[in-house]
Amino acid sequence: MSQQLPIKTEYITLGQLLKEVGAIDTGGMAKWYLAEHEVFVNDELEQRRGKKLYPGDRVRLGDGEGIHVVSQT
Repeated sequence: MSQQLPIKTEYITLGQLLKEVGAIDTGGMAKWYLAEHEVFVNDELEQRRGKKLYPGDRVRLGDGEGIHVVSQT
């Protein structure tokens, strides 16, 4: 399953994305989530909650959910 996440800014951090898609409830949970679950950004394992994601980036969560970051125009 894949979804699009439109952003209005130049980029969004991985922690913000996790909150937006409902994987975590608060930004503070991002560090825990990344330690407990595999998260891939553009098919590379990522553990930095501050990783900047730009339109065109693809994120895959450990449960198989895919998110495609797109620019909101």
